[in-house]
This record gives sequence, C-alpha cells and structure tokens, in this order.
Amino acid sequence: MSYHSLANALKVLSDSSRLEILDILSCGERCACDLLEHFQFSQPTLSHHMKTLVDQGFVSTYKDGNKRMYILNHDKLINIINDLSLIKTTHESCICNTVKVGDCE
Repeated sequence: MSYHSLANALKVLSDSSRLEILDILSCGERCACDLLEHFQFSQPTLSHHMKTLVDQGFVSTYKDGNKRMYILNHDKLINIINDLSLIKTTHESCICNTVKVGDCE
C-alpha cells in the first residue's frame, strides 16, 4: 500500500457525485447520456467527473458508435477497501509496533 496513492484515490471518492456515478455503474455499463439524465448538472460537468474517474482507474471507457460507454473497475474498488483494511483498529500487526515513540515527559 502506498499512502500517497491511497490518499489520491480517496480524494476522487470524496465527491458525492462521483460516488453516485460509481454506484450507478455498479449495476452495469452505462453511456454518458444515461448518466447525464440522472443528474442535474451539465454535460461538461459530467465529462469532468468521468475524466477524473477514468484517469484514476475507477472507470474504463470505450466508444460504441456515437456513444461513450463507461464500465466500473470493480478491482480498483476492492483494492481501496483492502488498503483501508490495513489500517488497524487494534495494535496487533499494526505499524505502531514498528514506529519508535520518544519519551514525552
């Protein structure tokens, strides 16, 4: 796990519209026109969100005639979940065991 790449991925996921797009795509591939019908924002705004999701690997895209199709990358989301699960809530197998803490007197 790279903390830097995980932080970048979480920044992408911190937008509620992008989370909603990923949720829609979890049901199957969709064209941009279908996605746009679901939201109250403009086509350029959707394009911005889709570019961000594609650039970060959450979504892949292909052209089908004159339509742009989008597909959720389930593996990317699974990797994020796995990376987050490495941050322990207990001290067993935790980074805390390898980080030296100084005296704070």
